Amino acid sequence: MKILASKSCRLLSAESPASSVQFISPFQHLKHRVDAPAETQTELRESPRKRKYISHADAIEMIRREKSPENALEIFNRASAQKGFNHNTSTYAVLLHKLAQMRQYKSIDAVLHQMNYETCKFHEGIFLNLMKHFSKSSMHERVVDMFFSILPIVRSKPSLNAVSTCLNLLVDANQIDMARDFLLRTRKEIGLVPNTCIVNILVKHHCKKGDLEFAFEVLKEMEKSEVSSPNLITYSTLIQGLCQKGRLEEAINLFEEMVSKHQIVPDPLTYNLLINGFCSAEKPDRARKVMEFMKKNGCTPNAFNYSTLMNWLCKNGKFEEAREIFDEMKGADLRPDTVIYTTLINYLCRAGRTDEAIDLLREMKQNECKADEVTFNVILGGLCRENRFSEALDMLENLPYNGVYLNKASYRIVLNFLCKEGELERAVELLVLMLHRGFVPHFATSNELLVSLCQAGKANDAAGILFGLLEMGFKPEPLTWSALIDSSFRERKLLPTFELLDKLFMEDL
Repeated sequence: MKILASKSCRLLSAESPASSVQFISPFQHLKHRVDAPAETQTELRESPRKRKYISHADAIEMIRREKSPENALEIFNRASAQKGFNHNTSTYAVLLHKLAQMRQYKSIDAVLHQMNYETCKFHEGIFLNLMKHFSKSSMHERVVDMFFSILPIVRSKPSLNAVSTCLNLLVDANQIDMARDFLLRTRKEIGLVPNTCIVNILVKHHCKKGDLEFAFEVLKEMEKSEVSSPNLITYSTLIQGLCQKGRLEEAINLFEEMVSKHQIVPDPLTYNLLINGFCSAEKPDRARKVMEFMKKNGCTPNAFNYSTLMNWLCKNGKFEEAREIFDEMKGADLRPDTVIYTTLINYLCRAGRTDEAIDLLREMKQNECKADEVTFNVILGGLCRENRFSEALDMLENLPYNGVYLNKASYRIVLNFLCKEGELERAVELLVLMLHRGFVPHFATSNELLVSLCQAGKANDAAGILFGLLEMGFKPEPLTWSALIDSSFRERKLLPTFELLDKLFMEDL
């Protein structure tokens, strides 16, 4: 097909397509051009083959599967040459997407030129997709070009979604000057005035980059505009930027200005920015005052507000205060979720209070809050830190039978502790359970355990475990092989030694 691509295109364009305008082949713009041999051309003229009719669905599927831009274009041209066939927005979209994926930019220009003469109705989604492709290739001018191609080809003004897509791509690429010029050009040439949502993109970018002065300049421009006046998202973005910079007093002043001057009612998310800001500045008392202020002003704190404060208190060893906040949340008829419970359980286990953590686990079950594998892994780690290995092994053994899913980390946590503490018999017991359930230990842990068993004179156990690990795809280090073989020789176990040597030989093959 590649050999016939260029010639076939010329042959097809010589026919009379059903489209109102003769298709201009993008083939001429391809970097490499392949002509068919002379005898093939003669054969095509003497005995033309009757081709199967290509529907729109067929064309789309065939182009989508193609790995060659030449073949994709040939399929597109062959379909257009059929009587009664007119390409639609879907066939153009899949072709342009394919060409963009393969970075055939000159061919894209040729196809876009042809689209100017088509009578079918195009959708702007084609151009939004091309914008993203050009942005990935750092061709930012082409991103803007694709936006301004919408009006002449789609024959309708670009939507605000198209404006925000283009602006987002420019801002994410740090093309701020180009983004500003784009907004001015959009207003001048198309008459589209950016709304609040679109201008918020600039505010968010400046805050993210830490350019708060520029962000406040945008805010001043927004306050002068009737179309893009600042809203809750604008102020929340600025408050967050100030909090991240540690400028908490300015954040509070802006918050008060938003409420008193502009009568914008804050939501729990906006309050949470202040709560998090004061916690980060190690001022939990101010964070609690924010929550009290919320209640007085008719905004009930949600679970997210409580968990932000609890998390900071736990991290800083103030567990009793965190427990008070936890009880206060439950008293407000808010149900703690799995994340909140797990946060408290984690800090209890870290503080050596695993029994209290297990009590919370039982409370979760009573409140029909399902613990996940992260919760159980935290409990297992707590038990192991307190050398309560029997309880940890019982959990690993029985939880799956109670409908609790455990991941490989659950087993590895306990196995690592057992190896570290020299609990070799229990480690072997757990490893057998792991292999039975299809879990493989860490590479380093497996080698460490095998060597430790050899050093403890348990060559048989080490060899049995090794054979099980090998079946799961494990490949021991050379030092591990050496330790196993040496230990078997010292214990005068020749048959296991020969079996190990056979395995080693097969591994090398």
